[in-house]
Order: sequence, then C-alpha cells, then structure tokens
Amino acid sequence: MPAIVLVGAQWGDEGKGKATDLLGNTGEVIDYVVKFNGGNNAGHTVVIGSEKYALHLLPSGILTPGVTPVIGNGVVVDLNVLFEELDALQARGVDTSRLVVSASAHLIPPYNRTLDKVTERFLGSRRIGTTGRGIGPTYADKMNRIGIRVQDLYDEKILEQKVTGALEQKNQLLVKVYNRRAVEIREVLDELLGYADRLKPMVADTSLLLNKALDDGKTVLMEAGQATLLDVDHGTYPFVTSSNAISAGACTGTGIPPTRIDRVMAVVKAYTTRVGEGPFPTELLDADGEWLRQQGFEFGTTTGRPRRCGWYDSVIARYAARVNGVSDFVLTKLDTLTGRDKIPVCVAYDVNGVRHDEMPMTQTDFHHAVPVYEEFDGWSDDISGCRSFEDLPKEAQSYVRAVESLSGARISAIGVGPERSQIVQL
Repeated sequence: MPAIVLVGAQWGDEGKGKATDLLGNTGEVIDYVVKFNGGNNAGHTVVIGSEKYALHLLPSGILTPGVTPVIGNGVVVDLNVLFEELDALQARGVDTSRLVVSASAHLIPPYNRTLDKVTERFLGSRRIGTTGRGIGPTYADKMNRIGIRVQDLYDEKILEQKVTGALEQKNQLLVKVYNRRAVEIREVLDELLGYADRLKPMVADTSLLLNKALDDGKTVLMEAGQATLLDVDHGTYPFVTSSNAISAGACTGTGIPPTRIDRVMAVVKAYTTRVGEGPFPTELLDADGEWLRQQGFEFGTTTGRPRRCGWYDSVIARYAARVNGVSDFVLTKLDTLTGRDKIPVCVAYDVNGVRHDEMPMTQTDFHHAVPVYEEFDGWSDDISGCRSFEDLPKEAQSYVRAVESLSGARISAIGVGPERSQIVQL
C-alpha cells in the first residue's frame, strides 16, 4: 500500500492539514502519519468544526481517530513541549495514546535552547530569524556526533557521558564568549530523566514499525515540517531550517526507502508568505501586503509573528515541483484572494536585466531578483461554500488553471476556507 510524502512548496505555513483532509475525503484510509523532520520551531493550525488546534511538535494525525501518529528519527524533540502538547490535547478530550516516538530521535537539551537565543542576539543584523528553541544547535550536535537521543534516557551512564562531553564545549562558549553562567551537568540530567518513565511506553524502532506496516498493506503519510524553501540544502540558505524539509528528507527521517514512495503531494498557498529573515522576491511592503496578512490571518502558529506576505510566485512552485518530484499540488487559501479586481502572479524574475524562468543558481542573484508579473482577473463572490470546481466563479477557475500551468504539476484540490470540509477536488 502507499507511502505518501506531504511537503510544503514555499516557506511554510501553507496549510498541510488540507492535504491530509483531502486523502480522507477521497476514501483513502491513512493508518500512520509520520513527522520526519524539524521540531517545535514550526506549527500548524487544524480546524475541526468549531474547534481549533495549534500543533507544534506533534504530527497532525494525532487528531484523527484510528491513525497512529509517529515522531520519526529525523525530528528533534523538546520533551517539555511534547508533554505540554499532549496534556493540552488530552484536556480537550483528544486520545493521544497511539503516539509513537523513534528511539533514534534526538532530544533538545536545555543548554541548546540557551545557546540558540544568545547566538541569534550575538549575530545582530546578520541574524537568521531562528525561533530560539534550540533546533539548530541540536541538529549541529547530531552532525558533530555529540547529540543525545531518546534511547539514551534508558542508559543513565551513557546519558551522563554524553551530557558531560557536550558541556565541556558548550560551557566554554556560554561563559567565555556570551558571558552566561555555566550549565550544571546534574541540572541537565535531572530535567531529561524526569521525562523518561512517561516517555518509555511510546518509544519504538519506528523504521521497523513503518516498513512492517507497509508490508501489511497499511498507508503511511510522511509529513514535513517547514517547507521546500527552508530546506537546509535546497532552500534559501542560510535563511533556512536545520533539516531536510523536501521529499527526500522523508526517507532519512523515517527509515522508509525511496522505492516505497508512491506519491509526493506539495501544498502551496494561492499567494506567498514567509516568517523570519531572508530574500522574498514577491514580498509586498505596502497596503496590499497588509491586506493579505489580515485577510489570511497570517500570524505564526508557533511564534505569533506577523508573516511577510506577497503574491503567488510560480518560479518557486516550479522549483518545488522539481526538487520534490511533486505528483500533485494542493492549492490552499484561495478564498483569501476574494475581493481583488486584479491578482498579480510572478511568472519569472528579472536579475540585472536578465530574465530567469527558473530559480537563480546563486544566493546573490536570488536576493536581487525582481518579479515579472502577469495580472489575472479577480472575483468578488464568496467561494467558501464551493465544493466543486464548477461552483467557483469563472475568474477563480481561470486563476487556478493559470497557476497550475505555471507551476509544473497538476492541482488536485483547492482550499476555500479554514475548515476541513472546505475543499474543492479536481
């Protein structure tokens, strides 16, 4: 049965829950939903009826009865955040008992949260826009082979050795460079071990679990945190996250091999947003940008920060289609554009007088890219009640078809409102 990868096609916050809803609405039974990268540095909002849920670390499958939600080995886990989210959902009547956590997932120790914050302040105008939650330093520890994994909680001798080794370096930085107090080894051990007993029933070899599930005919959905343009290798480096958020990251972050992947769905907004620093060719620093922000409620789920807003960028969409091997796009938040007379779409870039139909090769060229726009007619009719493509105003249909032809893959569904049921399937 299928292994499906779900990614964001822009800079995140595209509304990936809509794609999960689409699969459910088409009769596809999702048995496992796996988060394969990132941590609690990105969140998503899921609306079910009158209830709104803000998830940060947990996969969206935690809200769907019968689905087994999995935190894969590619995720970095803040245990305090994990149990805060679980407690909040349980208080609202959500069954969280199915959650499984990879024994090989890395843990975010308290010293990395401290380092993340002080390092970002130290960078000043060169800051990256990190959320300060310790994600980057924890991935750095992973690559430097001084990281702490979930399984280490169950061998206290190994855990103490790893924390001691890490703090020999970290305390030098904190005290001598950043003028902060040294972190005590016992303080870190007590915090991490305080979660061990509660976590233990959730811990498993998730690669084995997921591959056996596929062998047994189950459907596994692998869901990315962040999005394509935030991928550490293929995003707008250095203004990126610290993990691989493209479809290939699903393999390294779960232990499911690429030969088992049947479909790659990418979620793209009908306009563009990003949070944090970095280049953004279609960004609107005027009344139109503020209009998009207010109409689309564009404020970060995790941080509350106002998102930067701009028109749809088909160059980015084509790039996402290429590096992810996108089989189909889910276009979200089309309803946000209702009320515009004309809607610009970026079809190419002008870089120092040279037209670029594809993503520029260098960071410098992308930073200097000026969007080349085509305008499409807008619509004023409320589309939130539409459930078929034919129900949409002709102008909205034309906009969708134009965006589809520019973006490198077919559009299989359209989000026309925040609720799960507000989907138009094509």
